[in-house]
Amino acid sequence: MKRRQFVEAVSGSLLTLSGAAIAQPRKTPRIGMLLFTTPASEPIGPLLEALKDAGYAVDKNLAIDYRFAEGRHERLPALASELVQLGPDVIFALGGDVAPYAKAATATIPIVAWVSNDPVKSGLVADMGRPGGNVTGITLIYDELAGKTLGFLKEAAPSLTRVAVLWNPDHADPEYQETKHAAELLKVRLQSLEVRRPDDFAAAYKAALAERAEALVIVFSRLMSRERPRILEFAAKNQILVAGGFGEWTRDGALLTYGPNTIEIMQRVAVFIAKILKGARPADLPMERPTRFELVLNLGTARAFGLTMPPNLLSRADRVV
Repeated sequence: MKRRQFVEAVSGSLLTLSGAAIAQPRKTPRIGMLLFTTPASEPIGPLLEALKDAGYAVDKNLAIDYRFAEGRHERLPALASELVQLGPDVIFALGGDVAPYAKAATATIPIVAWVSNDPVKSGLVADMGRPGGNVTGITLIYDELAGKTLGFLKEAAPSLTRVAVLWNPDHADPEYQETKHAAELLKVRLQSLEVRRPDDFAAAYKAALAERAEALVIVFSRLMSRERPRILEFAAKNQILVAGGFGEWTRDGALLTYGPNTIEIMQRVAVFIAKILKGARPADLPMERPTRFELVLNLGTARAFGLTMPPNLLSRADRVV
């Protein structure tokens, strides 16, 4: 073959290969979701909507593989391993009790976590500003603001002197300590009610009644969320005010809540996922904390306890039930 014919043949082959490569469909981004309960009962709707706004729509240019434990912690290790075997581009883990299983299953696949505990104290990341590994995301801890819940409670019920705090010591966050500091300033006697599992609540309730607690402050964790109906039932039966948790607690009968907007948090999770799908590394994405908090008041509960909400407190409420 002459030199000119050889060059033309090679050039033609290269163009053909290049055209074939261009014609190949782009790989569909894939997200693995590790959930404690089920997709229907977890608040992921705003996440999917925000991903759609970012250009990633399920069944169009995005695939999602769900693995959910149906409320059983013992299932999480195997489910996390299953997701890793599927090779997703990113894993979303919902919960401080779920994310560690995703991290244990892979050191290479990016993980975006939404946790309500301290990700540094729990060992999920090395540093909030520089996660340093394959995990990043959002934590709901608001340590320096936690005492505000007790402050709002004291405003709503100025005569309060005895308040019990229901919290899980295994849930790494500083909220109980911050509430203790607030209690000292507000001249409120604080009682610690430690619960680690559902079986601990009966003893906690007995201790609260023995100390004649007038109110319960809830330090949010999955345990508290799962026990919410029974906590509120106990409080209503014994005429004990409840403050804390997030908005749904107020809807179900708590006097007030003060915390982040979970819809906005889910929308921020979508931002993290979109950045990673576009090539960002988790190690370079600082973990975020909430920047806006909502005060929600329940006027029906206030009336049932003979309380009149101060106008100044009402004016600061983001929502009133």
